[in-house]
Amino acid sequence: MSTATPTPTPEPPAARTLRVRSVVGLAYDEIRSLIVSGALGPGARLGQAELADQLGISRTSVREALRRLAGDGLVEFEVNRGFFVLDIGLDSVLQRLEARLVLEPAIARLAAGRRVDSDLEAMRLTIEEERAARSSDDAHDASRAFHMAMATATRNDALVRLLDGLWIADVGRRLLAQRRLAAGWQDDDVTEHVEIVAAIEAQDGSQAEALVRTHVEAAFAHWSDRR
Repeated sequence: MSTATPTPTPEPPAARTLRVRSVVGLAYDEIRSLIVSGALGPGARLGQAELADQLGISRTSVREALRRLAGDGLVEFEVNRGFFVLDIGLDSVLQRLEARLVLEPAIARLAAGRRVDSDLEAMRLTIEEERAARSSDDAHDASRAFHMAMATATRNDALVRLLDGLWIADVGRRLLAQRRLAAGWQDDDVTEHVEIVAAIEAQDGSQAEALVRTHVEAAFAHWSDRR
């Protein structure tokens, strides 16, 4: 009696997709780092062939990474010319803050209606981390993490991605290093976050929305005065 040879199980397509995405993600991170650090200044042309050679990946992966960066507002595409680095100076920061001013109050309202206990715990953890921060980078990262935790509480991944794209961590760290010199800024930021969490815990959407609007308006006003 013969035994049938088992048919080999083909490699699932998802595994190949994940590998491609990881390459694009790495390219995205590397090019973004070059832009944010200033190694690639405003107006610099982003040659796909040159970047592909430099990173050791395909032009297709570079092109996809550049498209993602264009979506973040760090890069622009010009027909028949290619991709170029956009200015991420103070004017760009103010545009992003203005966008946050439209977006985040609505995020706070949704978070108040949808949050669960783990969301409140995550927000409170970031507050404690900011309160204990001894460097401007640590204070910035904890403050940003608070806002991202609030967005996560909306249960809307699109809103999380939008906020993440608007708030470039490296640029925020650089700016906060200046703003943190103002006496009491860190304590004030922590206090405002505590008040926002209390409103979200109470599921008071109107109060959470108002508090976040005032919170982001303060940052917008601060940097507007420095134009």
